[in-house]
Amino acid sequence: MRILPPAQRAAMFEIYSFCRAVDDIADDPGPREPRRAQLAQWRADIDGLYRGAAPPQLAGLASAVGTFALEREDFIAVIDGMEMDVIADIRAPDRPTLELYCDRVACAVGRLSVRVFGMPADSGRALAHHLGSALQLTNILRDLDEDASLGRLYLPREVLQTHGIMATDPNEVLAHPAIGKACADIVEFAGRHFSEANAIMARCPRRMVRAPRIMGQAYRTILDALVRRGFTAPRARIRLPRLKLLGIVLRNLF
Repeated sequence: MRILPPAQRAAMFEIYSFCRAVDDIADDPGPREPRRAQLAQWRADIDGLYRGAAPPQLAGLASAVGTFALEREDFIAVIDGMEMDVIADIRAPDRPTLELYCDRVACAVGRLSVRVFGMPADSGRALAHHLGSALQLTNILRDLDEDASLGRLYLPREVLQTHGIMATDPNEVLAHPAIGKACADIVEFAGRHFSEANAIMARCPRRMVRAPRIMGQAYRTILDALVRRGFTAPRARIRLPRLKLLGIVLRNLF
C-alpha cells in the first residue's frame, strides 16, 4: 500500500482499518452474541455512512467512499463473512459455503481495492474474484494449526472425503495420514486462481496493477513454501522473509 499515490494509499489504509476492526471481532474468543451485536453496529455505521451521516470515526472511510465510488454491498459482504465465523465455528464446510466465505472475506475486499486502483469494472471484478480466492485459500493452508486452535477448519468437506477423511474435528483431520493429499487439492485450486489473476493483470497497464501484482507474488511465494514444507505434522510456521518481500516490491516498481 505504501507504494501507491497519496489518495489511493489513504483510501487503502481506510479499507484495511475497517477490515482489521471487523476481523478482530470475528477472532475475539469472547461470547458470540456481544460480537454479533458489534458487527450489527458496524452494519448500522456503514448504512449511516451511505446516508451521508457517517459516525465521526468513519470520516476518513467516508472520504474514500466518495472519492473512489466504493460500494456499500462490498463492505456489508465483509461484515457478513466475519459473522459466519461468529455464528458458529466453521468446520469442513461444503464447497459452496467455502466459496461464499472466500467471496465475502477476501473477494469483497478485492472489489473495494480495484476501484481504488482505477481498474475497469469487468476486469476489476474478475481480478478481485481470482486473486481474492487465491489469497484466501493460501491463508487457509498457512493457518491450519492456528485455525484449529480456535476450533475452525476451512478445508472443504468434499475434498476431505475424496481422500477418506470423514471427520470434521480440526485436530482429528490435521492428524489424518491423508491430510497432505487433501491440501494438495487446495494448492491446485489456489494455483488456478493465481494463474487467472496473472492473466488478467497481464492485460492491464502495469501501473494500475502494481499493488495486486506485489500481493499476488508475495502470496504465491508463501504457497510455494507451504508445498515445499508439506502439510503433515509438525507444520513449521511459514513467513515471507523481509528481503524476499523487498525483492518482489522492487521488481514491480519499474
